[in-house]
Amino acid sequence: QVQLVESGGGLVRPGGSLRLSCALSGSIATIYNMGWYRQVPGKQRELVAIISTGGSTKYVESVQGRFTTSTDDFKNTLYLQMNSLKPEDTAVYYCSAHLTEITSFGGESWPPNDYWGQGTQVTVSS
Repeated sequence: QVQLVESGGGLVRPGGSLRLSCALSGSIATIYNMGWYRQVPGKQRELVAIISTGGSTKYVESVQGRFTTSTDDFKNTLYLQMNSLKPEDTAVYYCSAHLTEITSFGGESWPPNDYWGQGTQVTVSS
């Protein structure tokens, strides 16, 4: 079973930095893309950043130039480096992966599914 476990959230002052990590484990066959979302109470979950298996990235305009997403060489860990944090970045951050699994018969599941981490709180406040 695929699991995504996030870490690295916390309280930081405006202008500060945090790095979130998301560890992927399980019987993963093919990862198509991974991303970070955030959600504040009463609002819809928002896509923050996405990275393809080829390494191309896209960001929501509000974090462009401040946030950077990346993976390790084996794509087992997804990162979100957040710099110049603002109070409006306060939210619960979730990592997500769009992937297929290795089945019990040794094949590949289809179609790909979305898997989510449990979320980590980021609070930007003085």
